Amino acid sequence: MNRPIRVLVAKVGLDGHDRGAKVIATSLRDAGMEVIYTGLRQTPDMVVNTALQEDVDAIGVSILSGAHMTVFPKIMALLKEKGMNDVLVTGGGIIPEEDMKQLNELGVGQLFAPGTTTTEIAQYIKDWVIVNRSF
Repeated sequence: MNRPIRVLVAKVGLDGHDRGAKVIATSLRDAGMEVIYTGLRQTPDMVVNTALQEDVDAIGVSILSGAHMTVFPKIMALLKEKGMNDVLVTGGGIIPEEDMKQLNELGVGQLFAPGTTTTEIAQYIKDWVIVNRSF
């Protein structure tokens, strides 16, 4: 790999709690990745446009608001619309297991519940990028 893995960490919607997203962003940076953090109150359109502009390998969405069944499908649809089929969409927060399964079926990658180690998240992203992205 000639360049660091580029990850966009996004907070979508009205959820104003970003401590977890900042912890993840810092830990991914510490793991050698280049991280772009969107800040609070992003729309799916803003996230996908930033992902396109920044040429990211992965998008990590932190969501605690309960809007995951709206946000993730919208991001997936926008990525498909823009031909960005080789970008990992992953994330975490308060997402019921049944909803995680449905989102995985839509093409969303592994979703992480509270308590997951940052090492596990970083390793998942690294492994996915090695298998699915060509540099």
